Amino acid sequence: MYQQTLNAPVTSVSALDPEKWQAMMEHHHRELAPILEPYLEKRSRQEKQPVLDFLFEYYKFRPSHLMRWSPGAGVHLILDSGRECLPELSELIVEDNAAFLDTRLFPEKRMRAARWMHNLLVKTNQTKPFFGCFGMHEWAMVYKAGDVRHSQVPLRLPDDEITRIVESRPLLCTHYDAFRFFTDEARPMNRKQLSRDIFQETEQPGCIHSNMDIYKWAYKLYPWISSEVIREAFLLALDARTIDMKASPYDLRDHGLVPIRIETEEGRKEYQRHQTAIWERGLPVRQLLIEAYERLFSLLE
Repeated sequence: MYQQTLNAPVTSVSALDPEKWQAMMEHHHRELAPILEPYLEKRSRQEKQPVLDFLFEYYKFRPSHLMRWSPGAGVHLILDSGRECLPELSELIVEDNAAFLDTRLFPEKRMRAARWMHNLLVKTNQTKPFFGCFGMHEWAMVYKAGDVRHSQVPLRLPDDEITRIVESRPLLCTHYDAFRFFTDEARPMNRKQLSRDIFQETEQPGCIHSNMDIYKWAYKLYPWISSEVIREAFLLALDARTIDMKASPYDLRDHGLVPIRIETEEGRKEYQRHQTAIWERGLPVRQLLIEAYERLFSLLE
């Protein structure tokens, strides 16, 4: 797993001196470049990378935007020499030797969605975690499937064995955006029939996908949410998706992903250990994002 270097978003000060914000911008690049640059090189050669491909295809945020640093709303970047290299953000304005995001440019039509996302984050962080799903959602997505979603990737078990394993375990998925990809045959087998209407009621912080989605709720308000928070949400999502794919029925050993064999008791225990670790890491990241939303709301009032 990648080591997080989480710095709290600026909430108690409104100004950063040139040395501080330039160091933050450089640090952001150093943290992401070893991940993104090799990935983009492989992508230019049309080589697949199952974890990062998902993060940039399912989540619609470009690597170039992830790499581009933003201080977030309410933070003034002090300029003293006039030669500072400012982030290339159209929302950034310069007044009185300081650069900052002009909150007058925040689209009013996005407020309703922002309030919904904030409420979801708060409710999720306050909900008791559940660790009993054992990653069976990926198996339910290929259960008796005529066409496998990721058909370019081989399965590590034959179809009949996958069927047996799915039918031998309860399906306990709580995340609608995973449940909606279940096959028609698997969907009725889930303990609860999930829907978009009850999304907020069924989300819980132990879910691997719920922790991945912190990244989505962060970048949805870029550049108003600081890149410090977005980056840490991305690194969490990267590790969460890695566990997700290791526990799947796909054979990804050629990509360096050693299977977590959740069809065995030992594998389920291993998955639960990883799932618990992701939950523990996700709690402070989600909380920082909640605070960043609330800071933005206060500036927009």
